[in-house]
Order: sequence, then C-alpha cells, then structure tokens
Amino acid sequence: MQRIRIAVALLVAVLPAACVVGPQYSHPDIDAGTGWAEPSAESAAPQDEPVDIERWWTSFDDPTLTRLIETALAQNLDVREAGARVAEARALRDAAAGRRQPVVEASAGVTRLRQSENGPLPINQIPGIERDQTIYEPGFDAVWEIDAFGGSRRAVEAADARVEAALERARGAQFRVAAETARAYLEMRGVQHELAARQSSVTASQASADLVRRQLDFGEVPEAAVAQADAELAALQAELPLLEARLRAAALSIGILLGDLPESELGLLEGRTDYAALAPLPVGERADLLRRRPDVRAAERALAAATADVGTATAELFPKIGIGGGGGFQSLNSGNLFESASERFAIAPLISWRIFDGGRVRAQIRASEARVEAAALGYEKAVKEALTDAELALTRYNFGLAALDRQSAAVAAAQRSHDFAAERYDAGDISLLELLDAERVLRRAEDAYARMHTQAATHLVALFKALGGGWGSG
Repeated sequence: MQRIRIAVALLVAVLPAACVVGPQYSHPDIDAGTGWAEPSAESAAPQDEPVDIERWWTSFDDPTLTRLIETALAQNLDVREAGARVAEARALRDAAAGRRQPVVEASAGVTRLRQSENGPLPINQIPGIERDQTIYEPGFDAVWEIDAFGGSRRAVEAADARVEAALERARGAQFRVAAETARAYLEMRGVQHELAARQSSVTASQASADLVRRQLDFGEVPEAAVAQADAELAALQAELPLLEARLRAAALSIGILLGDLPESELGLLEGRTDYAALAPLPVGERADLLRRRPDVRAAERALAAATADVGTATAELFPKIGIGGGGGFQSLNSGNLFESASERFAIAPLISWRIFDGGRVRAQIRASEARVEAAALGYEKAVKEALTDAELALTRYNFGLAALDRQSAAVAAAQRSHDFAAERYDAGDISLLELLDAERVLRRAEDAYARMHTQAATHLVALFKALGGGWGSG
C-alpha cells in the first residue's frame, strides 16, 4: 500500500504539468455582408406576437397544419434516424472520455499442473514438492495512461464537437421535414382552390357552349362557333384530372412524411380551408442567419472536431506515460488462499515512445491538418449557400407577393365587370353569351390567383426554412 501511495503522489505531481498539444480552436469569422441584396420588409408592420422560431408553422394559424407537422416531427423516419445518430455520437463521446480512466481487469483461475520428473528441475529429488499441483490464483491487473500531452483530452474535445454537430443535423432534419410537410399541405390546399376555380370555369364554359349550340339551332351562329366553344370546354375539362392527380399526390406525400402509410391522410381531401394570410416579413440581419441555420452550425462544429483531431494525432509524437500494477492471491491450497502469506503485488511505471514508424504519425498529422482545411472550406461553403438560399427565398417570396397583389386587383376588376354585366343582362342590354363571357374572365382570374397564392405560400415556407426557422435575432 505504501507503494501505491507513492505512485499516486507522483501522478498528482506530474498531471498539473501536462500540456495539450495541437492547435487551439477559435470560431472562424466569415464576412456575411451587410444588408440583403433583395430589400426585406423592414418597414412592414411589426408582428403582434413574435414568431416562435422553433415552431414557425404556427404563424399560419391552421390547427390541421400544426397537427401534421408535430406528428411528422415525432414519427418521420428521417427525424428518428437523425436521433439515433445523436445517440451514437454521445456513446462515442463517452467511449473517448473513458480513455482517460484507469483500466482494471479482474481474473481468477485454477490450474492443475503436472511437472516432469525428467526435466531440468528434478522434482522427485526435492523434498516437499509434489509432482502434481493445483494452483489457485485470483487477482487483478490495472493500467492507467497519463494524458501528459493531451491526446485524450483532444479526443474528448473532438467527440463533444461531433455530438453538437449531430444535434444540429438532427435539428436540420426536423426543419426539413417540417418544411416539406408544410409545403405539401399548402400545395394541397392551394390545388383545392385551383380545382374549384377551374370547375367554375368549366361550368361557365359549358353554359356558353350550350347557348352557342341553341343559337346554331336557330341559325343565329355558324357551326364553327359551336366547334370553337366545344374546343374551349374540352381544353378546360382536360386540365381537371391533372389537378386531381396533384391533389391526391400531395395528400399521399403527407402520409409518407408523417412516417405512416401513404394513404393515411387521404381524409384531408374532404376538407377545405380559406387562403392562408400572407404578408411581407422583416427578416432581420444577415448575420442572424448564421446563428440559426442548423447546417451552418453543424459545419462549424465539424470544423471544431477536425481541429481537435490534429491535437490527438500530434500527441502520438510524444511518449506515452502510465503506471501499471497488479495484485491478488496465489496458493496451492484453497484453504489459505486469502491469507496475507498468499498475497502478491506488483507496480511499475510504464513508458513507450514510437521512435521510428516510417513517418506514419507525421503523415497522419498532415492528413488531419488537411481535414481541417477541408472542414474550414465546408464551413465557408455552408455560410455562402445559406446566404444564397435566403436571398433566393426572399426574392421569390417578395416578388410572389407583388404578383399576388396585382392578381388580386385583377380578380376585383373582373368581379366588378361581371357584376356590371349581370346588371346589364337583367336590364336586357346584353345577351346571355356576353354575360357568360364576363363570368369566364372572372373564373380565369380566380384560377390564376389560386395558382399564384399556392406559389407564394410555398415560397414563404422556403423562406422560413432558409432563415433557419424564423426572422429577427436568434
């Protein structure tokens, strides 16, 4: 026991002097620019309540959408797989941390031994020593490698960064699944509006064709007019199956996103909601984007892990210092196995140093440094891709809103024209055919508005995703 105390005292004296080799990580500073290429809606009216960045979909104020996304986040297979990757990274971190602890192995054995009487040791001529022996030997062995140069600490540092990167990738998977679910749902609702507008157009075109056919019977129009009306009607009717296919495909994709069977959410086709409210968004500063985007944060953590790996590889250039020991009992008689006379004990310092290895360690260091450079470039790429995504999404959404506003004005004008035509028809100033023409123009305007609204709503989802879930500082 005295030797153990001496060894522990020696380790306590050595450990404070231990150093950590390899580069010290510092967060890279990448210029994100100032302001947006596409001016954001900074002048837009402030939100009554700030958007919950982690639950941005609630800004649509649609309980069905909220249910679908929350179900997807709980059941989607990509999200669950990402969660398993986090568990794996945490387990590997625990394994790396375990390298800093002593390794203790217990053993026990019973050996039946028969020695040769004709060997170099004349057993039969030594009094008190029998040829056949049974040796009882329980014990333990322990080895503790001192992390004198920080290789194990760097390994833990790298493992910690990889856990954080896995968490960010899992968060990114959640963002993707939420965005894809919202996009599919909003597209489905948008197609429902498109289909309703297109069916109204078909109804108006059918009435017009019927009227032209009656006019033909009275000799008021040529047969070519009937053919033209029928062609227009057939063209509109031909578009209905395509819309119905888009509608069903969106509902089927929602089922898959929820981690369920494709047909599980076909019941959504029976319902219908009003148009989602869309408005310009104040998106904050570009630098805020880098603090929110999961892919950017994951790339930064990957760079931190690669930097720590350089230290782990560099530590292999230096001696490995440790202490080893073992102890237990040994006896030829199980009756006195645990008596003090049967004790055995050994303790010794351990040192090993790779003097020559054909340059493998230095090659591994160079490889680690190259991975740091690649990770740094990957981080810079992630930053620029994030900025590009946000700029594109902001541009598409803002211009989509502008187009939607103009189309809304077109619908209003078509509605006024239709109302005026209806008044004139009631007064006997115009024919039914002219009234139907005005209605056909209105339905086409409503159809175009439905398409533009669907596009703008999906562009808003893309903007949420590009901004890391919301706007403002985060």
